[in-house]
Amino acid sequence: MTTGTTTTAEGTPLFGPESQFRAFFDDPRWAPAMIRATVLEAAHPQIGAALVDNSTFVAHPWRRLRNTFLSMRRMFDGDPAVREREAARLNRLHARMSGSDSRGRPYDAMDRATRAWVVATLFESAVTMCRLSGQPLDQDTMERMYAEYRAYLAALDGDAGELPEDLNDFWRYFDRVVEDELENTEAARVILFRLFDHLPAPALLGGAPTLWAAGRAVVGPLLGAITVASLPESYRRKAGLPEMPGASTLMQGAYLAAGLTRFLPAGWFDAETVIEVLSLSPDSDDPRARTVTALHARMKQASALLRLLSPLSADTAPDPAAPSGEARRPAEEFFREVLDQTGDGHLDWPDLAAMARELATRLDLDEPEETRLYDAFAAWWRELQAALDTDGDGRVSVEEYAAAVPTLAGPALIRVAEVLFDATDKDGSGTIDAEEYRALFRTAFHRDLTTTDGTYGRSAFVGDFLAFMSGRRTNTPYDPLLADA
Repeated sequence: MTTGTTTTAEGTPLFGPESQFRAFFDDPRWAPAMIRATVLEAAHPQIGAALVDNSTFVAHPWRRLRNTFLSMRRMFDGDPAVREREAARLNRLHARMSGSDSRGRPYDAMDRATRAWVVATLFESAVTMCRLSGQPLDQDTMERMYAEYRAYLAALDGDAGELPEDLNDFWRYFDRVVEDELENTEAARVILFRLFDHLPAPALLGGAPTLWAAGRAVVGPLLGAITVASLPESYRRKAGLPEMPGASTLMQGAYLAAGLTRFLPAGWFDAETVIEVLSLSPDSDDPRARTVTALHARMKQASALLRLLSPLSADTAPDPAAPSGEARRPAEEFFREVLDQTGDGHLDWPDLAAMARELATRLDLDEPEETRLYDAFAAWWRELQAALDTDGDGRVSVEEYAAAVPTLAGPALIRVAEVLFDATDKDGSGTIDAEEYRALFRTAFHRDLTTTDGTYGRSAFVGDFLAFMSGRRTNTPYDPLLADA
């Protein structure tokens, strides 16, 4: 098979509903397999450095998961135009990521060998998840799936030459990279030993922090142990990763249990629906969110009975003087939830680039609009740096931000809002009608607005957006924009 074809030698499509990828897309085994693949990616020095400098996976893991699934669905779509558009978007995104790691080694997200390793980890983890769950793939199925992933790489790079053409050669290539190139990088350590222990609740479960924290305390260490046990033995040894006693048995049991889902009715599990539901805010108009909200209310009623037996102390009781409805966030909270997109405790260009990337992805902007958006965010960063970086270290700390309590609504941020307005004003009328406004929130913010009427002018749109970004008001329609996990 040549890299430019979209069918196997037998004529089976490499993309679309009949692809092997689609057969696995809604498979629950992908959950542990994707974590494993991500660790193997992060263990590559170039990828690890790019993740540490640019990724939002620590502060916003659920958003990153949603975007990854959306991108892979587009890249394996049966329509070539959809694949080409997504490949172009990914290439523009990666072209903006380059720099040096902590040891001064350069990294470039457009490096072809590095991009090939990302695809290799996805394929190898898919094969591994089947083997560990007691359903190893036969040779023909593996050959077909490998052809699909090489075609995926070819869609990004123009050809798949960085991956061996023959499947037998691939396994030698994979073992060589693991043995000679992978390291115990900071990004890999964060995923294994920090992310699971501090995983923020998805938007839908944000109203149950105690329940989420209790579940995370149990499940987090188990996920970490399962992931470590599933990694190649040569990498575990080289990286000095500790293996919990019984972790191998636990890992086998987890994959086997997930593999039992093959006996359930077809279509019972839809990965995209699950991710969408988790992304819904509790006050969303979506019926699925209302169901969870009602469950939360019942749980609070049950908690009230417990409080009769064990009253809350004075410092945990609600403040009757606290304002209801729309309130102001403390500066530190706004910094942590909205501005510090990468979760490293500082504000610098990668944080604002992540905001631009998130908006461009959600709105599926064309290249000219995307460039306008990035340029506006770059200008905003220059304004923030000039006003807030008092020690001249090239970034803004939470202390510098909180001490200044700045007004962020400068000319550059106004341009950001105007780009959003133009992307929403599909007919170019200069106003946003009710349907365009609802479409913006459904597409970009994953929220339904059922009460919007009339038209929305440019000034009103820009004013409301700036009120959120500079006034730090809570409970606005824009909260899911950049603050969701």
